[in-house]
Amino acid sequence: MNDNGENGVSWLHRFAALVACATFGLIIAGALVTSNEAGLSVPDWPTDFGKFQIPPMVGGIKFEITHRLIAGTVALLTIALALWLWRSKSPRYVKILGGIAVLAVIAQAVLGGIGVLFYLPHLVTIGHATLAQIFFSIAVSLALFTRTDWRWDEPKVPDITSPSLRGLALFTTAAVLVQVIMGAAFRYNSFGIAPHFLGGVVVMLSVLWLFEMVFNKYSDVQGLKIPAVLLVEVVVLQFFLGIVAYAMKLDAAGAAQPLPGVVIITTTHVAVGALVVASSLFMTYQVFKYVAPRRAEHAVAADAGKVTA
Repeated sequence: MNDNGENGVSWLHRFAALVACATFGLIIAGALVTSNEAGLSVPDWPTDFGKFQIPPMVGGIKFEITHRLIAGTVALLTIALALWLWRSKSPRYVKILGGIAVLAVIAQAVLGGIGVLFYLPHLVTIGHATLAQIFFSIAVSLALFTRTDWRWDEPKVPDITSPSLRGLALFTTAAVLVQVIMGAAFRYNSFGIAPHFLGGVVVMLSVLWLFEMVFNKYSDVQGLKIPAVLLVEVVVLQFFLGIVAYAMKLDAAGAAQPLPGVVIITTTHVAVGALVVASSLFMTYQVFKYVAPRRAEHAVAADAGKVTA
């Protein structure tokens, strides 16, 4: 598919994986800004206090400036990746996805700037946080699709479950993305904990259902087992972290400034949330690789009936 590489690993894949890792670091840096309430510590954009230079790294400034520096690095890496993809032998959809990644970077920068200049309006900050997770999903997808051994035409088994395993995987990923949006809305005080908690319950039940289907109905499909286990593990961890983070925030409600323990747990909660998004997306890709769509099964059955007749 791309330049030569052993065991599915090429230099293009390595670079795409680097972009995904850098994006994960950017999400952590953004979470540190939010957890430390440092979003307006540098009140202008794109300059820093009116100049294109690094200001003294003190107080909340160090979190905001670090976030901007990592964001700039990710932007440059993403542009380089898109250009590399365009010149490579990658499939057209991968090249298009690289272009979408660049557009997402631009949109993310604009949203971040608007957020600072207009004093963090809720819709803008929620959109900024949500787009960060979507961009991370794109980066993870590119890291997977640039493997030299990545194929969509793997031998497929029939989709024998009800509901469809493909449909449940898609629903789970969509529920995870909605939960990300609700989590961002809660962090920015747009509403209380109830919608976010209920969304977490929906995601948990959906993931457990998916896990049960894989191990009871598709136990012979090795490509589904590890992604299913990984997804359950990160979702359970995320649910536990969410409860702990909320309890700690309640205990620290009267604190004059964010407490280190609260900052650590809330930042970890955001970071693991990104891993949930990536794991759910990976699970969905694997299902689509190894499980046939229902309409394809019906077509095969119809053709078999015609031959018999």
